[in-house]
Amino acid sequence: MKKLLAILPLGALAACSSAPTPMSFAPLDYSYLRPITLNVANLNVVNNYVPSPSEATLEAQDPVPLAATLVTMLQHRLQPSGTPGTGTVTVQVVSITEAGGNLNGAMTVDVNLTSPDGRSTAFTEASVTASQTAPDSDSGPDMQAALYQMTKTLMTQMNVQLPYQIMHNIPSWVVGSAAGGAAPDMGGAAGGIIQAAPLSAPGGAAAPATGAPPVAAPVNTNAAVPNYLPGAGPAALGAPQ
Repeated sequence: MKKLLAILPLGALAACSSAPTPMSFAPLDYSYLRPITLNVANLNVVNNYVPSPSEATLEAQDPVPLAATLVTMLQHRLQPSGTPGTGTVTVQVVSITEAGGNLNGAMTVDVNLTSPDGRSTAFTEASVTASQTAPDSDSGPDMQAALYQMTKTLMTQMNVQLPYQIMHNIPSWVVGSAAGGAAPDMGGAAGGIIQAAPLSAPGGAAAPATGAPPVAAPVNTNAAVPNYLPGAGPAALGAPQ
């Protein structure tokens, strides 16, 4: 009996030593990116999306919850200029679902701007999607890692797609851009040049474009023009002719 009692603590220690080490995930912070200043005095960010029960279950396991990460990024990157006018940035979709052995993510953000008299308005929308293989386990470290990667992928895409749609569709509302002009080139965070390229919306549809295919333009050194994540988007982003 004494021998058995002496062995039990050793077995308990062995069981503890075989337990998986908890994974750590770096916060996703985009506050270092240059903000986009819009020509309105007030700008509100609203999350209108209500997740389904299954989406809420996945989000609860995400080390960097998707909705909160997106809203924080929008609050940092989109800033009012202090001139009369109002704006609302609305999160219409912010979800990760699991189906057919895949994790599928989607984000849609609307930007609505209005002049003080209500006569002049502007609207643009940015949508991104992503898909990756789901882990075998529905919970635990593997699922956490997969959700973290999905969130990071969607955020990287949105940090390219949203500035592109703003500069492509409502450039006259961006402080520092040529009123009514096409989207200027945007310097990358690493100092590189970003060349225009069609950006895909959900379902593979190309982002709206007019005229001839985009061509590269001279480097823009305007501080009001937003930066992009290094390596996150088109190697460059220029203006359609």
